[in-house]
Amino acid sequence: MADREEFDVVVMGGGPGGEDVAGRLAEAGLRVAVVEGKLFGGECPYWGCIPSKMMVRAAELITEARRVPGMAGDATVSPDWSPVAKRVRAEATADWNDQAAVDRLLGKGGHFIRGWGHVTGPDEITVRATGDGVRVLRARRGIVLATGSQPTIPPIEGLAGTPYWTNRGAIETERVPESLVVLGGGAIGSELAQVFARFGAAVTVVESSPRILAAEEPEAGELLAEAFRADGIDLRTGVRAVRAGHDGERFTVHLNDGTSVEGERMLVATGRHSDLPALGVGAAGIDESARTIATDARMRAADRVWALGDVTGRGAFTHMSMYQADIVVKDILGEPVHDAEYHAVPRVTFTDPEIGAVGLTEAQARRQGLDVRTAVSDLGSRGWIHRARGFFKLVAADGVLVGATSAGPYGGELLGMLTVAVHSRLPVARLNEMIFAFPTFHRGIYPALAKLTS
Repeated sequence: MADREEFDVVVMGGGPGGEDVAGRLAEAGLRVAVVEGKLFGGECPYWGCIPSKMMVRAAELITEARRVPGMAGDATVSPDWSPVAKRVRAEATADWNDQAAVDRLLGKGGHFIRGWGHVTGPDEITVRATGDGVRVLRARRGIVLATGSQPTIPPIEGLAGTPYWTNRGAIETERVPESLVVLGGGAIGSELAQVFARFGAAVTVVESSPRILAAEEPEAGELLAEAFRADGIDLRTGVRAVRAGHDGERFTVHLNDGTSVEGERMLVATGRHSDLPALGVGAAGIDESARTIATDARMRAADRVWALGDVTGRGAFTHMSMYQADIVVKDILGEPVHDAEYHAVPRVTFTDPEIGAVGLTEAQARRQGLDVRTAVSDLGSRGWIHRARGFFKLVAADGVLVGATSAGPYGGELLGMLTVAVHSRLPVARLNEMIFAFPTFHRGIYPALAKLTS
């Protein structure tokens, strides 16, 4: 058996949170190793938030130009995917090369091991290293589990043998397909469906729930469905795929209502999951049969084991992993740190209209048995000026804002004030006493606050 290599901390997973933990601990003087089998930096910079938002921005520009007639003259647009693909490849991903990120870690004094880690003891990681056989690492002070998640592929008959896309294939594509079937109407599926539709693809979205963005307020799903129809997207809700096939040129997807849909390409965007048994976390005293890793308020999952990011089940967001990473670093270093709180988690679906939300939805608040009051308002004067559709929805309980949705232009940016309010547990009456600048989008919140305090 290989000799054990000694480190203070071993970080399994090199996504944004894992990279942050490793770099900061190394700068603090600890001997730290990161184990990552894929690209160092994780999903976000190479296939997730960064390149996908480049695509969203490009699609947004096309649609904004098409809104010129009737408001500012005339304009014609000829969509071209090549500059989008070039920008993703050259500016965002360096042609899917992580050397810059690895060098960044090494420059801070950290160690990088390319390979697949498996917990084989309370303080031990065995790595199937790329090109180096097996390496055994000992973590004297602790292990940090930051291994992220992977796409969940539904057990659809015939799907496994087809060249379907996950989000990675969609991000890497050099051309827009003539037609696209998207399985899943959550954030990833909705964003990419709209992007490709605006670049000329005939898009069909299949969502098993009665509405898209099923985890958000019903009003958000209804608003986005209207936008999808305006973009020419064929939206099939309340149905699911039962069989899929590929004849070498096109996909055919059979649905449980007896109909079928076809497309040159198919994107599977039906959620993500973490594979705990593959990590061997049972060797550290963690329940491998669970869907996610349970942690305490300091992100401790077991004795000298911390977990962060997707594997904790608190939201598959880069901002969540970075929030948790800060707690992990301070706890390992023995620095003062607040307990983790999850009552004001912000989330944004970068569609047009943009859907921002924070805290509890109305349904979630009611399931918790809270005494709920809600109010909805439109975007006010600024929405009329822009000819934009959207709304604000506020969810209050016991006079305090516990959740909110901002849908429309800049919905994610407008979420900032609402996130502060939910996080700080500010009374609705106090919020209603604020001065809201006119005419701004955020002033549209004011009528909803007035309804809650009347």
